[in-house]
Amino acid sequence: MFSTIVTDAGQIILPEEIRQHLKLVSGSRVEFVIDENGQVKIFPLNVAVETLSGILHRPGMQRVSLEDMEAAISEGANDWA
Repeated sequence: MFSTIVTDAGQIILPEEIRQHLKLVSGSRVEFVIDENGQVKIFPLNVAVETLSGILHRPGMQRVSLEDMEAAISEGANDWA
């Protein structure tokens, strides 16, 4: 378990082990969430978009090109016009 001190300005220094575990560097952003049990969780917001590629892939689904997505968006927008 790690601990730190809160300054008068409400700032803390994250212990090095926590920064390394979350892959945080100077300028990284984090998000704090209070869960249903009242526990506070910290999530790094420094995930590169490239690492998210394929996380929603489902077997049997075909890949769609960016051009196809743009066309579908455009068609949907025309439905609202």
